[in-house]
Amino acid sequence: MERMSASPGRTPKSSGPFTPLDFQLVLLRRMADHNPDLVESARHDLGVSLADMREANRRWQAMSRSPRSRGAASRYRSVLGAPDATVTRRIGDLECEALLWPVPLWPDLRFEVLRAPNGAVWNEWLVRAPGAPGPALHTLDDLTPWSCTVDEAARAFAPARPMEGTAPTRWRLAFTAPDGAGQPRRCVAEFTWGLLQRLSFPDGA
Repeated sequence: MERMSASPGRTPKSSGPFTPLDFQLVLLRRMADHNPDLVESARHDLGVSLADMREANRRWQAMSRSPRSRGAASRYRSVLGAPDATVTRRIGDLECEALLWPVPLWPDLRFEVLRAPNGAVWNEWLVRAPGAPGPALHTLDDLTPWSCTVDEAARAFAPARPMEGTAPTRWRLAFTAPDGAGQPRRCVAEFTWGLLQRLSFPDGA
């Protein structure tokens, strides 16, 4: 997956406005458990320290848990500004609103917030940008870290079975896909903020 080399920009601080740069560090902080090397490279691209990333995550958690916290959609607007696009999605019989924001670290992705008709936020994750070509997913070898989103893996290896995530902002999919030799193999794909992090194999290595 293409990733932009971002200019250093402003270093996040413990006070002042929470910015899109800070939010990218929140995304990376959750991904560091599975792919520390990729996160380290991205952090250097952003020109910030490990302490900055931890501080951004601490501030985000405090904002989210505060009794005076605004709703999730309003919080994203306050941090990321006006959405890059707003589209209508149909979930069953309901029409929902999807708010999309660009993420400079991954220029071919968007951060999507799916909002129900009553204003409640149903989902928050990374998706492919409208019009951007998705990855070619045919075998397990194509499922490298950060290569695809949840919906892309689910479509490529249908039928995929959603599983409960191991923590907030994490998702898992169970499916069967051919390995490099063309042999079918059961696996579980793990995602953070909607982006693939790793595969595990219930039948062993």
